[in-house]
Amino acid sequence: MSVSKLRRRRAGTAERKLDNGPYALPATTSRAPLLKGGSDQRFRVLVADLFTISNRMEMVREHLGRRLGISGPQYSIVLAVAHLQGRNGINVGSLAQALHVSSAFIATEGGKLVRRGLLLKRTNPLDRRGVLLSIAPAGRLAVDRVSAEVRAVNDLFFGALDATSFAALSVAAGALVESSAKAVRYITLAKGSPQSLRDTGSRRNEQMQREDAEQSDLVVSRRYVNVNGTV
Repeated sequence: MSVSKLRRRRAGTAERKLDNGPYALPATTSRAPLLKGGSDQRFRVLVADLFTISNRMEMVREHLGRRLGISGPQYSIVLAVAHLQGRNGINVGSLAQALHVSSAFIATEGGKLVRRGLLLKRTNPLDRRGVLLSIAPAGRLAVDRVSAEVRAVNDLFFGALDATSFAALSVAAGALVESSAKAVRYITLAKGSPQSLRDTGSRRNEQMQREDAEQSDLVVSRRYVNVNGTV
């Protein structure tokens, strides 16, 4: 028998052995607090629930955006500006931090909203290189028109929470914002290769620690952002 035929026969035997037994999914986390009796089943249910919630949040945000004739992300920007503008407006960098997006994204989408007459833009008197965004009169009217629906949707969406569970969820969500950023940096540095995940482990951890140290003095206004992407 040729070597190639022998290899095919062995491969076929191995496949049949795999088919004969149940498949045990490798653990998707190794953190003890996320395991129950050594099983990650509860953790996998949580992840699936978070995906479901995320999809529904996006549906709600897109719906409310359509009420204003804009996209979901633009809706989040309009409401964030309304909350955070203060007396003089909010700068692009601070708004980007509050919404966890890039300054370039805020500059681009904010410009579109200015052209639509929903936001106002003026030069920052404290930094002539920057601009301040504030909500325009037309933007205020648009937000007022949907405010009752926003309250109704949020009351339903978060109706299962009492004061205690709401406080716990707020803390947990804020912590996940920080830890998920580390996961994104991890996969970015790994470039999607399982081998590179192993090979770049020490360099990745060192870089993540440097980035965390550099950003430790940043204060992010997460308290204004609710799960619907509204504020």
